[in-house]
Amino acid sequence: MRVVEAFQESFGAEPQGVWHAPGRVNLIGEHTDYNDGFVLPFAVPWGVTAAVSSREDDLVRLRSLQAPGPAVTVEDPAQAEGWTRYVIGVLWALREAGHPVRGADIVIDGDVPRGAGLSSSAALEVAVGLALDELYGLGLSRMETALAAQRAENDFVGMPCGIMDQAASALGEEGKALFLDCRTLGTRTIPFDLAAHGLQLLIVNTGVHHELADGQYARRRRDCESAAARLGVDALRDVTDLAEALARLSGDERRRVQHVVTENHRVEAVVGLLRAGAVGEIGALLNASHLSLRDQFEVSCPELDVAVESAIRGGARGARMTGGGFGGSAIALVADDRVEAVRDAVLLAYAERGWVPPEVYPATPAAGARRLA
Repeated sequence: MRVVEAFQESFGAEPQGVWHAPGRVNLIGEHTDYNDGFVLPFAVPWGVTAAVSSREDDLVRLRSLQAPGPAVTVEDPAQAEGWTRYVIGVLWALREAGHPVRGADIVIDGDVPRGAGLSSSAALEVAVGLALDELYGLGLSRMETALAAQRAENDFVGMPCGIMDQAASALGEEGKALFLDCRTLGTRTIPFDLAAHGLQLLIVNTGVHHELADGQYARRRRDCESAAARLGVDALRDVTDLAEALARLSGDERRRVQHVVTENHRVEAVVGLLRAGAVGEIGALLNASHLSLRDQFEVSCPELDVAVESAIRGGARGARMTGGGFGGSAIALVADDRVEAVRDAVLLAYAERGWVPPEVYPATPAAGARRLA
């Protein structure tokens, strides 16, 4: 295992253990998590692997096989920069919660496709969190580890994400999607056996990340919070009469509410279809989700729209952008005998516009975070 070899090379000893956490694809339920709503992600076969040993002091020595150069030493959390902030943030979050966590030697290796929006940051946080939980005997549940990882990203890194990414990484199961109630943190695994139904879920990785995306994400969250306050509810999850709510709102707030409320209904509808074994029937809900994200939540971009539209023209049962938006990936539900036609349609559409061709590959639900060695 190359991460072990790199650990030995960097620190002159064997690591105490090796942990892995996957990235995620969100099947449906976008921008609902921080509105106390419902999401339906699944863990993907790619993720982050961490070789880790504890230390008797408070130093943290870090190396990533995806970043050039030797290990870096972080003494003060405020010194953390770049990717190291996600790691140091987890230690900070655990310490802030009162857990007796000291330093660590950590080597990271990741294979999440670059620019795909498959949440490599959550995978990194959860892998490190799982390692520290075991090495320091914290006794955390998987959800508690996910919450510590989320706090690291929210309060240390400064990205106001919901709990979905970290929960999917920590709690995912092979062959299943994870139905998560982001208010109660209740979970249920939902069978999602694509092969048994002659289907594949293709990821169209645009490789695009538009500038200002993080600021726009925060702005969307503020829109939702201000709309909830105007409507007198704790979160948009609590809106029960959509027509009445929309009549009281205007502009951006009105559009955000329309998306969040209808997206929660779509998640529940997809869960119902999957539990009934009607996997091939969820396509229309994927299409509706994308249109809502494009027109009401306004987080799509031309590359994602073209990926979705061309996939449907090529024969996909349904398609939508996935993730926070402004770039990243789209997903398409495709029958086995239409995979090549859909891939060709997407590549042709990009070529006609002179765009860099996207990567197109299937994703299946994979196991969640775990110790490898």
